[in-house]
Amino acid sequence: MDTAHALGMHVLLDLVAGHTSIEHEWFRRSMQPERSEYSGRYIWTDSVWKSIEGVKNLTGCIRGISDRDGSCATNFYFTQPALNYGFADPSESWQCGTDDPDAVASREAMQDVMDFWLNMGCDGFRVDMAGAMIKNDHDGSATVAFWRKVRSFLDRTHPDAVLISEWGEPGKALTAGFDMDFLLHFGTSYYNDLFRCPEPFFSRRGLGRADRFAEAYRQSVKASKGKGLICIPSGNHDMIRLAHYLDPDEMKLAFAFILSMPGAPFIYYGDEIGMRYLSGLRSKEGGFERTGSRSPMQWDGGANAGFSCASPDLLYIPQDPSPDRPTVESQKDDPSSLLSEVRRLTALRLSLPQLQSNGPVEFICDGYPLVYRRGDILAVINPSDNEASCDTGLTDAEILYTCGGKPVFSGGRVSAPPVSAAFIRIEKRRRS
Repeated sequence: MDTAHALGMHVLLDLVAGHTSIEHEWFRRSMQPERSEYSGRYIWTDSVWKSIEGVKNLTGCIRGISDRDGSCATNFYFTQPALNYGFADPSESWQCGTDDPDAVASREAMQDVMDFWLNMGCDGFRVDMAGAMIKNDHDGSATVAFWRKVRSFLDRTHPDAVLISEWGEPGKALTAGFDMDFLLHFGTSYYNDLFRCPEPFFSRRGLGRADRFAEAYRQSVKASKGKGLICIPSGNHDMIRLAHYLDPDEMKLAFAFILSMPGAPFIYYGDEIGMRYLSGLRSKEGGFERTGSRSPMQWDGGANAGFSCASPDLLYIPQDPSPDRPTVESQKDDPSSLLSEVRRLTALRLSLPQLQSNGPVEFICDGYPLVYRRGDILAVINPSDNEASCDTGLTDAEILYTCGGKPVFSGGRVSAPPVSAAFIRIEKRRRS
């Protein structure tokens, strides 16, 4: 961490706040029939014959694992016993409220973990399943209150610590004290409409839609009341890779969008070179179909694409075996490559405050082309294989960036060439 800081970088760790392993000492102690400080650290029913069904934010239970009479709730897999932060509306004898001593003790134990790593030099956390801490919390308000307490703790002890939520509902996450919230493949953001569906908006087929995303984005901005950053990732370890749905030219336009929208842009490793999704891989750590998005980074044409000098059969997850697999080495000096385009867009974003994290965005056209305004800069993106136009009121403009061809202005309309993107500095607007 010290070396990263010396290079001007920050280090965030992934905080799995909702559960531990069944091998964790806390869980081993909680399985004992005798009452202890760990008995209420997890969610146990009061009878082994009583299962856990119909409880929001719980998916199953472990039974018969020890001599303790009860079933232990899990967050998903049986290896993930759910930590007990309380229930928004307790309805059973084995459920406690969020201010119960057991629930408070669990939260304080989590804060101790955060404190440890922050004292070691960590700069903050990406919080796994951040919206699922409190059980039976149907409107999310109890979970919002939970994280506000955690944020208050951090403000007292580590005020510069950054919190990023895997929540996908910025109106809740950002008001709860998170600095950033991801738009995800689940939730209400319509993120999948853009990149990951049978007809993504960024496909050249031009059959997708962005209007639902734009409206949901507007509502998220309104609900978050100007707090924090709404972040659009290129992908993550739980999503099928971007290259599975889009070709390199389409991905260039997707990155033009990601790197010109508000919020901190997140690029999942390998997406910047178009790493492929590898189907049919043997599951590792419960990855199942997601395992194909977790193959090692591909650096060069050497052994294991420069990732490791070990025998390929020793790699924890196999690499793309194709002779033409994309690598950093093959793209870094090619001005037409995806990597070069991502670097060009990144440099442009850093040179223009209007395109950076905190400025507003106004959607002008949410079809083909997609047109939005960032300050005095207009973004015009047309993934379709057909020319597309939109009424912008512009009579003149300075083109700052193009990919795939220049737009044309006439009669207050802008016409975008097929599979193109442009950023335009507005100079004049048509009189109304």
